[in-house]
Amino acid sequence: MSRSTDPERAKRLNAAHALLARGEEMAKAADILVNRYGVSRRQAYRYLEEVQELGHPVPVGEVSVPMTIKVPESVAQRLREESRTRGLAIGEIVARAVRDWVARERGRG
Repeated sequence: MSRSTDPERAKRLNAAHALLARGEEMAKAADILVNRYGVSRRQAYRYLEEVQELGHPVPVGEVSVPMTIKVPESVAQRLREESRTRGLAIGEIVARAVRDWVARERGRG
């Protein structure tokens, strides 16, 4: 079985949270997750245990799509350094920068 994407995982965690929040017992909640998402019973319990520790739903992110761009070599080097320093993927750094830029530009309009 393939691994779930981050948005899929978040949806499953939120489903686990909702089941526990409405008072389902662990065994019943695990059965529901197995039937709804086709995960193993063991994985269903992992979701339930993780969300119990968190105590709240998790945000559902967007699916990332590949995109090729050309940037100056110095920018690429800086992105690599930031990626290593922050422990973030280059795509995440670029996505955050673009979101911030778009928000600033909209504020000027």
